[in-house]
Amino acid sequence: MACLGMWFANTAMVERIVDRAVEEDPEAVLIAGDFLYSNDPGNQEKIDTVLDLLAPITDAGIPSYAVLGNHDHIVGAAEELTTALESRGVTVLLNESAEVPLPDGNPAPPLHVVGLGPAYQGLADSEKAFSGIPASDARIVMMHNPDTFPTLPPDSAPLAVAGHTHCGQIAVPGTPDWSWLALTTDEPAVADGFAPKNYGAEGNQLYVTCGIGFSDIPVRIGAPPQIVFFELSNGTGQELPERVSRVG
Repeated sequence: MACLGMWFANTAMVERIVDRAVEEDPEAVLIAGDFLYSNDPGNQEKIDTVLDLLAPITDAGIPSYAVLGNHDHIVGAAEELTTALESRGVTVLLNESAEVPLPDGNPAPPLHVVGLGPAYQGLADSEKAFSGIPASDARIVMMHNPDTFPTLPPDSAPLAVAGHTHCGQIAVPGTPDWSWLALTTDEPAVADGFAPKNYGAEGNQLYVTCGIGFSDIPVRIGAPPQIVFFELSNGTGQELPERVSRVG
């Protein structure tokens, strides 16, 4: 998301991303957290801006789901942000799931969106998040930090999506080992696109989006903002096709 609250705002970028999402008219929109970056000048003012930015999606009636990120909790806005988003029709998931509504008369089996809490705050609870979902039901698993993904049980997340990394934010294109993120972390970092097949448990796959915002410094080099569209298939056992739109 936008990480509103840095000294360089990128609300125009969010507006372009939102307009593109509405234009595509997807079955659902997933937002992987970090709406706010600081509590200056005030959380409520920035929350109001978030709601205004997302209004075209919610006004269009597109089912929308979100998890909160580490910065949303750091600035102490988790409760306010959850209440505000849900008042505008965005379902905020904290270790829980929701069914994506189907058009009237559609006989397709249910599709669940599962949302995990942020890893940095120790709030990720996969057992609670998956409770009540039949093992055979389709699901998309959403988390803020991709570090949560290896903790998921086998065959629980045929498609998982995460953000957080900004794709390294400063990166040499085509060389994922040479990014600000990869060079400054002691842990394996998956920062962009589908994770290697050996990352995470058997039967799970993760896609990490570059997202829109910033962290630490408002600079992105070699890691442009993006919105990702998935076309889901049922039981093919193949990697899901995705379209990545990079927005400048």
